[in-house]
Amino acid sequence: MRKIVDIRPLKRELRAKYRRIRERMNAAQKKEWDHMIFCRLVEAPFYKQANTLFCFVSTAIEVDTIAILKQAFADNKTVAVPKCMDRNGHMEFFIIHSLDELREDMFGLLEPDPAQCERATDFTDALCILPAFAFDTEGFRIGFGKGYYDRFLQRFSGVKAGICYNNCMTSSLPHGRYDVPADFVVTPKYILTVKKQEEQSHD
Repeated sequence: MRKIVDIRPLKRELRAKYRRIRERMNAAQKKEWDHMIFCRLVEAPFYKQANTLFCFVSTAIEVDTIAILKQAFADNKTVAVPKCMDRNGHMEFFIIHSLDELREDMFGLLEPDPAQCERATDFTDALCILPAFAFDTEGFRIGFGKGYYDRFLQRFSGVKAGICYNNCMTSSLPHGRYDVPADFVVTPKYILTVKKQEEQSHD
């Protein structure tokens, strides 16, 4: 009988490790790396070909996505941002037309207002930008540990791209059978192609 290994403690340890790296990052260095990631992403074919951008609104220790969201508006893409609907890992994306439509929640996070915004349900020609503390070379990630993206990605059929600093990239991360890897990971130095788009179209 196959032994089931609990990878949660290892994930918690890695999450703490990469959180420390993020928190200790020099502000000027972070700003430079954020801009380099932005430039690589918006020039990538998978970004240009996407009609809808599903993208998180970044916090201080994450790769900046505000510039990405603003560029998507300028490029006339449909823009959808996430809202956690409950504490059980249920997350939905809602379409916004401006950053002014975002509201702070009780934790200071910027989220869409479900009463004012339309829920995004069409994943045709869509690109989802994935947050994480770290990614590995197979596209797997160490997230924030709540499971919101893991559940959402089970039903998301578009292209998935992680954004990550090079010092938070590693060769291998622990992952379970329900973890969904990114198709691409964009770093300041390169774009890692995990799965070519041509392959996806034949799956």
